[in-house]
Amino acid sequence: MQFSFNIYSSLLLIFFVHIMVYAFMLWRRGYKQDSLSDQLLGWFLFFAALFVVPWMTGFAGWYVQGTVYREILFYTPFVHGLFMGPLLYFYVRSITNFHFRFSKKDLLHFVPGVVYLLWSLIVVVTDKLIVKKYYLMDGYSDPDFDGWYQWLQNISILFYLVLSIRFYRQYKQYVMYEFSFVDVANLNWLRNFLIAFAIITMLPLLEELLSFFPFFQNMDYRGSWYSFFVFAVVVYYVAINGFNAVVVPLRKLLFEPELLLQYKSPALLTAATTTEAEFEIVESKINNIELDNWKEKISTLMQSQHLYENAELTLSQLAKQLSTNPSLLSRIINTGFGINFNDFVNEYRINAMLEKLKQGEQKNQTLLGIAFDCGFNSKATFNRAFKKQTGLSPKEWMEKNL
Repeated sequence: MQFSFNIYSSLLLIFFVHIMVYAFMLWRRGYKQDSLSDQLLGWFLFFAALFVVPWMTGFAGWYVQGTVYREILFYTPFVHGLFMGPLLYFYVRSITNFHFRFSKKDLLHFVPGVVYLLWSLIVVVTDKLIVKKYYLMDGYSDPDFDGWYQWLQNISILFYLVLSIRFYRQYKQYVMYEFSFVDVANLNWLRNFLIAFAIITMLPLLEELLSFFPFFQNMDYRGSWYSFFVFAVVVYYVAINGFNAVVVPLRKLLFEPELLLQYKSPALLTAATTTEAEFEIVESKINNIELDNWKEKISTLMQSQHLYENAELTLSQLAKQLSTNPSLLSRIINTGFGINFNDFVNEYRINAMLEKLKQGEQKNQTLLGIAFDCGFNSKATFNRAFKKQTGLSPKEWMEKNL
């Protein structure tokens, strides 16, 4: 097929190819490792790549009237915003809960997209095989860019984007309660993606609103190219970061919004997870005697078994070893030690690190190697925790104390 290479078509082609490659790699890894999040991200990237095809091929000359390429673009649905919104939302849910699987109710979210696909098939069959002329299609405009469909898919994407951001914010609250590897579990790249995607989602809506004003009605179609280019860049960003997401800690993420209730509303805790004595402690905000006993029990367990050396230690794991529930343990740590669970564990890791430095362990291995032995899982997390506790960087502390 003839393809006119220019700055507009070529740039979109480059991103299209790269995004499709990542989609196939994610599908392959997702099916091999039984990772639903990888599979969903692969489908999201696939539809996102198709999303730029009309503009990529349009600038390549495929919309020229009378060409076979024009017929292909008109009768093939490339723009699937009705799929992209649900895929984004369920990707956020699946990457924050490794055990997430679709229910029958969840599949209803994809019905609008399927209906549009079926309608596109009906149009092809009717026009090409039955009446053999333009009938359901006017032959002058691409149905993917009909006004009603553009508004419908923009509203759909915006709706699911709001759901995704809301879900992610709930997840962030849960992370601060539950994990000792907050920097990894935070999925900051996903937050950045949601913010960027929110911005580019507003661009088509802004264009539609501006089109009602005479001045903007005569704008050259090249102006819209930039929004598609930015869209391709953002999708490429999420493709790279989604593929490089840390796999092992993600398998420990089992978040559902209902889990926040155990930290926020003690009255909702059941007898199955809370003993009567524990419940009374929670309700009375834990009296000093009980608090001291719990603090000693927790400290003894952390020190005797070196639990902080587990880079993937969770509050639930620690609660299980103490034969209690995460809600009570979280409140004890916050009230008794005055810090959250993540900072609590990192204090043990930093103290262990300082002890090793005083013993000259840095002569036998690197600082990062010692940090990993003490339970840290990244250089950035270690440096941040070290400075937070000591007020100095590792190098400054060594120069001052050794």
